[in-house]
Amino acid sequence: MTVIQHRRHSWRAPDGEHLIQAGVDLARRVGESMGHFDLVITSNFPRAFETALAMGYAVDAQEPLLSNIGPGAEAELDWTKGCTEFARAYHLDGATRQACERQAAFLKTIASSLRPDGRALVVSHGGIIEEGVVGLLPDLDYSHWGASCERCEGVSLVFHGTTCTSASILRLPT
Repeated sequence: MTVIQHRRHSWRAPDGEHLIQAGVDLARRVGESMGHFDLVITSNFPRAFETALAMGYAVDAQEPLLSNIGPGAEAELDWTKGCTEFARAYHLDGATRQACERQAAFLKTIASSLRPDGRALVVSHGGIIEEGVVGLLPDLDYSHWGASCERCEGVSLVFHGTTCTSASILRLPT
């Protein structure tokens, strides 16, 4: 089985492009317990790239697809409400479904590039994480997952080949 951890970037100044020191410190703490990754991919925004570096990982690639919620999806949902909201909007068969399926296809491509026991880290943004997991598992019960992922939180996705068989939320202790 392959595993992809998809995490949100760490703290930045409001409207800032780069991590603040508290964001670097948080990413370091989280990264200390994450283990080895065979592949690390981030969005093309500096805060995602810097988060992966602060976690202790070299970045193998940056992907623009990880940088924005798909066009039209924001009109169908409130991205801050988490996977339950994305799953609701997914079933409208509109822009959200298309955006979720694009993210899911990208995650499947990553899974197919890994060896059978490989691990990848993806660092992107709130909403992008939720799109991907809902695109992979649109009928999963997300009611206990809560709001969208906060800084350095995310999901762990388990794949057998290119089929995602399970997902779990990765929350930070409060």
